[in-house]
Amino acid sequence: MTIAARLVTTVPAPLDPASAAAPQVLHWPGRAGRLLVQRGDREVVTVDLGTSDPSRTSVIRFPAPWPRRFGTVAVSPDQEHVVFAGPHAVRSVDAGGATRWEVRHGCWDGSCPLLHRSFAEYADDEDHFHADSGSAMVNADGTLVWIHVRGPLAGDTDANDGADDHVAEDDADDQELWLVVNAADGEVMGRVETTTVASGSEHTPHPDPTQMGLSIAEGEEDSPVLWGHWNGRHLTAEPFGIERILLGASPSGRSLLTVPVGQWSLTLQQAQDGAVLRKLDAQSALPPHPDSTGGDRVYWDYEAAFLAEDTVVAGSSESDARNGAGRHWLVDLSSMTLTGEVSYPFPVSGPARSAGCGTWYTVSKDQTTVHIWQLGEAH
Repeated sequence: MTIAARLVTTVPAPLDPASAAAPQVLHWPGRAGRLLVQRGDREVVTVDLGTSDPSRTSVIRFPAPWPRRFGTVAVSPDQEHVVFAGPHAVRSVDAGGATRWEVRHGCWDGSCPLLHRSFAEYADDEDHFHADSGSAMVNADGTLVWIHVRGPLAGDTDANDGADDHVAEDDADDQELWLVVNAADGEVMGRVETTTVASGSEHTPHPDPTQMGLSIAEGEEDSPVLWGHWNGRHLTAEPFGIERILLGASPSGRSLLTVPVGQWSLTLQQAQDGAVLRKLDAQSALPPHPDSTGGDRVYWDYEAAFLAEDTVVAGSSESDARNGAGRHWLVDLSSMTLTGEVSYPFPVSGPARSAGCGTWYTVSKDQTTVHIWQLGEAH
């Protein structure tokens, strides 16, 4: 069976892809509206996609404190500020370029013992060009920022010994921290050690603004998933498996979708305790690509889109790429079975990514256009 994808809207990318990352659509579970976001070397542009009147669309440009190769960004749902997670600090910046707050931390270049005071200290150092990185995410109600950083923090007592901002030896052993920060003023309200050695990380929001997921990439190591809870006084982080990536939370927040680092199965887990509910193996469920000559392993993408509590669009585009056009699939999570292949009115590229409210999006191959889709008729 094939299921038609109906085009909801097409949105042009605001920045030239030659000097910018691919555009993405952000939305927060349990919150209406969505934003188109694109990061360039000098700015981050946000476009409010929540209105049907183009003349009232809110486009905001946030000056960037460092080029895009240095770290990641997070955007507040109300477009009030952008949070830049860089090698030495996490900085909240408003549309005028003013720093609202900054949390300085240990340098993500593992060989660097300094707590830098500014980006200028390492802007031309090639070792820092390839530093590891953390990440940040503003929660669904915009009140908290969840941050994964390398410790110690600049405010920690041992970190401030000496005038040259060297990290104290006892604090330099790849300490990594998960923080809950007040989005208004940058106050660090909660922290836990992740006991990881990350090359990168990514947050997964939840409809409950006091919960958040964190996927930590450790190269060939364990690559754990952590699930965080903030009760207003304490932050706790529960491990939800190793060698696994979070793909998203269901609209109710009761379920999480994950995929192993090896990408061989979609896994539905309980958000409450991480218990595995059901799995769907790619090799047994997905037919070979029609242009395959045989022997190719089919596997799931690292991204997928919840359309409803028990409905997901998941792709095999990465494994299909060697043979031709990538494929997307509608999955029934209640039975963990394929409903059918998604068919598009024109070729699309890359994975299916969540756009909220029962929709998903794809980015054109040249990264100049975003297409937002919803389910059409089955054939």
